[in-house]
Amino acid sequence: MRTINVSVIEKTIRNLCIQANRQLPGDVKEAVCDASQKETSPLGREIMSSLCENISAAQKLNLPVCQDTGMAVVFAEVGQEVHIQGGLLSDAVNRGVSRGYLEGLLRCSVVSDPLRRVNTNDNTPAVLHTSLTAGDKIKLTVAPKGFGSENMSRLMMFTPAANYEDILAFIRDTAKAAGSNACPPMVLGVGIGGDFEMCAILAKRALCRPLNLHNQDPYYARMECAALEAINALDIGPQGFGGHFTALGVAIETYPTHIAGLPVAVNVGCHVTRHASHEI
Repeated sequence: MRTINVSVIEKTIRNLCIQANRQLPGDVKEAVCDASQKETSPLGREIMSSLCENISAAQKLNLPVCQDTGMAVVFAEVGQEVHIQGGLLSDAVNRGVSRGYLEGLLRCSVVSDPLRRVNTNDNTPAVLHTSLTAGDKIKLTVAPKGFGSENMSRLMMFTPAANYEDILAFIRDTAKAAGSNACPPMVLGVGIGGDFEMCAILAKRALCRPLNLHNQDPYYARMECAALEAINALDIGPQGFGGHFTALGVAIETYPTHIAGLPVAVNVGCHVTRHASHEI
């Protein structure tokens, strides 16, 4: 049994909030800058170049890469051989988010009640997903989620009669409906299976997968490629001004489901699909 004090968790979350908002994952940055060279539309190419410059400037100047610094989504993978000492994991996470957003001078965008809309002024509470894993370590991932793209996400409870083409069309049509609202080129995380809430969590997790890694199942890897091709044929383009790069990647995660259902969720991410991880 290994003991980890909540102060370590708090500090780690604090640092990850700042890191994720200031520095895009290398694969996302590379994809944006690569697209700036390959975009066929002159206006789209100019926009992609500006996006690439913005990413570099944010990292150089230690500024947020986007003004919407998002709602803090935290994935905590806790080893079963870990004893957390000094308080609750959830409290430590929220203290870390509060410190990260206040000390990192990040915009606080969370309201305490969905209808009365009073700002909490420190971007808490976070959305915390906790899972038990083997070992004596804790892996923490912070994925700040801006709501321009989040608002464009969709979930559909298909019947088991739905097929490959139906799912593909749903992914494509979600991107089409999102249009410029999602600050394209987008990244789409797709969850297939489980139940109502499970497929949504799968889709959120999928957004944290590196763009250069496909689903290990060749069947779903082909679906990822087919979905990306279909979305990039929509001619929405960078920031909605037309062009090839409407999306940078599609990641699909799956889970077993009930014989009577086929849940599918598409979580839309913008061109600054942010996440940072650390193991303690």
